[in-house]
Amino acid sequence: MDLGDETAGDGVATPGTARERMLAGEPRRGSEHDPELEALFNKARELIAAYNQASALDRDGLRCILADLLGSMGEGVEIRQPFYVDFGAHITIGARSFANSGLTALDVAPITIGEDVLLGPNVQLLTPSHPLEAAARREKWETGLPITIEDNVWLGGGVIVVPGVTIGKDTVVGAGSVVTKDLPAGVLAVGNPARVIRRL
Repeated sequence: MDLGDETAGDGVATPGTARERMLAGEPRRGSEHDPELEALFNKARELIAAYNQASALDRDGLRCILADLLGSMGEGVEIRQPFYVDFGAHITIGARSFANSGLTALDVAPITIGEDVLLGPNVQLLTPSHPLEAAARREKWETGLPITIEDNVWLGGGVIVVPGVTIGKDTVVGAGSVVTKDLPAGVLAVGNPARVIRRL
């Protein structure tokens, strides 16, 4: 696709708002000025700053900030500080899920985290992607693909999940692994790139 114009591959202008196009994975310039996205981004910056500076003992206060930041959140969710997002509003977290300190969840596309998920320290969920072509990168083009973490998944410390990946329920990913492709349910995967080594 020629990324020089903000059109779809068939030459027809891409419909919808900049946010809708972003969430649909349409190519867009990261430097594009859109009032809705800028307001959402700025709100997230303020809420994340407040969250990361709040007392870790103020659980009610932390939960209130998360409720304002995230798209949706189930009962009993805990995310330890610090926590980093792009927008926050495109993140859904199911009940009783836990994220240790240093979670980075960049949500230019939807991030869906199921129930009873465990995320070790410094996990990265990265939905943004950039062109391989140098000229398109210089022009600040980017896209995003959703990430889905199904119920009862455990990601060990330092796991990185790249754009477009789904991890099936009950799966465990070993510390330091980089998940570049979908993983099925009920397996143990390790390595860079992460590979299934056995069923659980």
